[in-house]
Amino acid sequence: MKTALTIAGSDSSGGAGIQADIKTMTANGVFAMSAVTALTAQNTTGVTGVLESSPEFLAQQLDCIFTDIFPDAVKIGMVSSSALIAIIAEKLTQYQAKHIVLDPVMVATSGARLISPDAISALKEKLIPLAEVITPNIPEAEELTGIEIKTVADMEQAAKQIFSAYGCAVLLKGGHSLNDANDLLIWKDGSQWFEGKRIDNTNTHGTGCTLSSAIASNLAKGFSLPESVERAKAYISGALGAMLNLGKGSGPMNHAFAIENQFTEEK
Repeated sequence: MKTALTIAGSDSSGGAGIQADIKTMTANGVFAMSAVTALTAQNTTGVTGVLESSPEFLAQQLDCIFTDIFPDAVKIGMVSSSALIAIIAEKLTQYQAKHIVLDPVMVATSGARLISPDAISALKEKLIPLAEVITPNIPEAEELTGIEIKTVADMEQAAKQIFSAYGCAVLLKGGHSLNDANDLLIWKDGSQWFEGKRIDNTNTHGTGCTLSSAIASNLAKGFSLPESVERAKAYISGALGAMLNLGKGSGPMNHAFAIENQFTEEK
């Protein structure tokens, strides 16, 4: 069985972070492992508290994983401090980790900054160059390039600039009122648009975590990068299309929409 590691924060409500990653990886047929960067107290209405792992403890987690069950792919989610970013970069380099998928969580959909300027600098300098592919949304791509993205042509320019600057593939996610959830992949072999069907579901908590984890899962199984993106987008469409409705805010998706067997039956 192929394996995948998520390096991310915990979401106590289960819709995003390592919980979403583990569910996604399991549903996509790989064995999931996790290194926790932070504990959060949150639910569908917001975050009320964050307790970060120390750099030393994060290093211990990564050492334990890489020296025992070496992951076939690695997904990195939100990392809020430059010290933790430095540890992740050091360990991924030390162990020569492969198929690194980075979801560069920096800017909320609302436009609010989620990590400090020094952490953004560390992300650009130390982590992005290690990635096989990064999956920014439009505000994050604007942060990485300084380009104001208002059109499809702007998306293409920004994605090409990121690829050129950092040497990694980039899946620039559409949405944000720009297009109908169409994503642009630019990698060493060219570029490709992946059309998405916008699903009328306001419960979208954890979509970025889920997409990047599904891509990592498929890379771990040996699919090419374009194939992995296509399969990941199909999976997330199914999870959104299941129309799960939990919580008082923006709720989670049904990561287990395709899992039906004797153990999932209700009484």
